[in-house]
Order: sequence, then C-alpha cells, then structure tokens
Amino acid sequence: MALGMATAPYELRFDAGRICLDLLATAHPVERLDAVGPLCAWIRGSGLVPADTGLGHAGDSWPVAFRELRADVGMLVRGWLGRHDSGPYDLPLARVNEVARAAPPVPRAVPAQDGTLVRELAGPPECAALLAAVARDAVELLTDPAARAGLRQCEGDNCPIVYVDTSRGRRRRWCSSEVCGNRERVARHRRRARFEASVPRLPQ
Repeated sequence: MALGMATAPYELRFDAGRICLDLLATAHPVERLDAVGPLCAWIRGSGLVPADTGLGHAGDSWPVAFRELRADVGMLVRGWLGRHDSGPYDLPLARVNEVARAAPPVPRAVPAQDGTLVRELAGPPECAALLAAVARDAVELLTDPAARAGLRQCEGDNCPIVYVDTSRGRRRRWCSSEVCGNRERVARHRRRARFEASVPRLPQ
C-alpha cells in the first residue's frame, strides 16, 4: 500500500469512541499499519500524542507491536460481544494487562505564543509507552459496565468495526452514517427500485 494512501485522512477512522477501538478499525477493509509512516499518522490522529509531536525515532518494530496489541484487544472485545466464556481469552488478556503495566507518555502543560496552555509530552514517546496508553484504554473499557454495555458491531454488510454507542436510546446501527449508513440507504433504495420494477403494472 502506498504511504500517501495510508496516511490520507479519509483512510484513517477515529469514530469508534475509544482509542483501542480506533486501533481495531485499522485492519479494515485493508491493513493500515503496514509501515512506520501510516502508524505515526494514526498515533497523531488518535490523540495519543499532540499533533506536532516528533516521531522520527519510530522504528520498524513499532507497527508489528501495534498489530500484536490490536489482535489481542480484538479477541477480548469480540469475545465480550459474543459473550463467550473467558477461557480462550486468558492469553490475550494476560498480554494486554502486561502491556498496560508500562508508564504511558507523560504530558505537560506549556504556554503557547498567545499565552494559552497547550499540551506537549515531556520527551519523545517510546513505543512501550504508547502501547500502554492503548492497552489501558482497553482495560478501562472492558471493566467499565456502562461503557462495555455500549459496545456494538456495525450492522453494515461485512463490516467488523466495533464502536461504543453513546446515542440517545442506544439506537446507533453503523460505525459511520456517512460510510456504512449511506451504503445501506443506497442498497435499500436499489432493492425498492428492483421490487417496483418487478411488479406487473395494471393496464390503464
């Protein structure tokens, strides 16, 4: 995949409601975290670090580590959605808990040119610290009964994206109204048009 395509804003999704779920979305419909560049774009876009944070020290091991954490979080989240017993998920749970043990990036408030306070990191964020922030988000999500009860999988055809439904009445059906929701509306219109075309017309 070309780097430019992978880092284009429309290619990266941040509408799942949690950073750990946004990480899961990077595997659909194709792999996003296949190189350092796209991963750094995701790290900044997700809000893990301020947008102007330097990530020039990121190495080739970073995408691998994030994909491994994504796989473990995905097993736990989809295990909850399927209400499976916890047995098969002992290993990914142990791995997520282990990753979460590291200290996340340390933020600090600094004055901007206009005098307002802005956030920056105390130093270049290491991979383990960034992974810990995502893992901790997964731990908090899966141990919070209210947030966990809002977990939903998109009802779009062949869409595996999971999100937290915070809508009134918890009636949200799609990961994105503009993406899967629009596809469903188009498909519904086409089905209706085909049905109407198939109905014999009575002679006038």
